[in-house]
Amino acid sequence: MAAHRKPPQRSYGGGRIWTAATIALAGAASATGFGATAQAAPKPSPEQVKTTVDRLYREAEVATQRYDGAKEKADQARGRVNALRDEAARRTDRLDTAREALGSAAAAQYRNGSIAPSVQLLLSSNPQRYLDDAAFAERVDGRQATAVADVREQLREIERVRGSAQAQLATLASRQAELRRHKRTIEQKLGEARRLLSRLTRSERARLTAKDEGTGRVSAAKAPNGRAAAAVAYAYGKLGSPYVWGATGPTAFDCSGLTQAAYRAAGLSLPRTTYAQIDAGRRVTRTELRPGDLVFFYSGVSHVGIYVGNGQMIHAPNPSAPVRLAPVDSMPFAGATRVA
Repeated sequence: MAAHRKPPQRSYGGGRIWTAATIALAGAASATGFGATAQAAPKPSPEQVKTTVDRLYREAEVATQRYDGAKEKADQARGRVNALRDEAARRTDRLDTAREALGSAAAAQYRNGSIAPSVQLLLSSNPQRYLDDAAFAERVDGRQATAVADVREQLREIERVRGSAQAQLATLASRQAELRRHKRTIEQKLGEARRLLSRLTRSERARLTAKDEGTGRVSAAKAPNGRAAAAVAYAYGKLGSPYVWGATGPTAFDCSGLTQAAYRAAGLSLPRTTYAQIDAGRRVTRTELRPGDLVFFYSGVSHVGIYVGNGQMIHAPNPSAPVRLAPVDSMPFAGATRVA
């Protein structure tokens, strides 16, 4: 029986097919990054990282201001809900008292109402006193009718208050959902910025953050009044405090939280957000700036600092830098407001 042997494979021109396949596989490996010669993406320069990080911080700060505004409105809605609940409880107590009084009067009428008024007059040993008592009873009945009408009105008011509370609860839930959305945006932007900065050396990070820092304490310019001077003094006292989004002091701040806290210490209440703070006083031009004025930046008015004189301000920049002095011209100027 003849042996069956596997026929030899044809070379089709020697090793040309094997060589071509090898080259093709090598090319595919290189293209997918598995080959030894795969080219890594070029590492961005520190300046490119700073540009991207600055953009992320600006976007996070826009979201932070929206978060601050939503939180302020949520707090207001929560306060209204609590006030309406307290009002409903007080009205319910008054209603219960009125109901008890009506119940007692109704029980007394039931006990004494089995004898007709004419019979009571005939049986009375003192007709004049009876007539006086009957007139009194009519007045009492009139007061009871008024009391019943008052109870009905109280019931309507309680329902109105409860309806208002339910509407405020719906508003509060909406604000809380808005807060969560802005918080996710902030955390995403700040997380991306942290990842980029982590690729730089410590000296590179220090060099980049130092570029936007101002000079030492400014003493040549004088604040226009005591409140402005007190606000500037407070800001100087907070140099070095960390930036924390949503924070209003006393140990950490975001940008509008710092300016709000500075003027709160000076006895003046400012709104919470940059969008509201810019309209909290009289607008001034850049050439009119005096210490204590609020200075705003970027087209969306998303950043604020407090002017301290000689072209310098104190502000809470971002999570990579604490509260610090900085030149006013270090960011795109959007406007200024004098609040004191």
